[in-house]
Amino acid sequence: MSPQVLKKALVSNGFEVFRTLQGEVVLAERVRENLILDSGVRLGPADEGRLRVRVVFRAQKTDFPSEDEESLFRRARELSQAAVADGFAEIATNVHSIKDPVDAERVLDTVFEVHVAREVASMEEATPVLKFALSLDKAAGAR
Repeated sequence: MSPQVLKKALVSNGFEVFRTLQGEVVLAERVRENLILDSGVRLGPADEGRLRVRVVFRAQKTDFPSEDEESLFRRARELSQAAVADGFAEIATNVHSIKDPVDAERVLDTVFEVHVAREVASMEEATPVLKFALSLDKAAGAR
């Protein structure tokens, strides 16, 4: 199933789309009436006609400036525990820098991500899983 077909199915099931990428559709999270953001929840095709729901949990260095990489990944993994308990499995980690748009040499922040995924058989099965994933806190915040 192509991302364009998935996008149409998601919209018809009441989801808001943030963007369509080559291999998946990124769902939106409406923060205010006039502002939508990347929700950290994605849907894409998997093997044998199945679908894969992927969720990205993250911790940002500026929120925890005294913590090391291991601690920041631990924070992101702690957020992912509800998803793991619901059948998701960790599939990847990622570290990426947020660069200053004016000065590409200047790093504004570093984001530590933990990606979890769960395969489902159909769009009907994906709908409650996506709603659950959207309900989760996906960003660790400074306390």
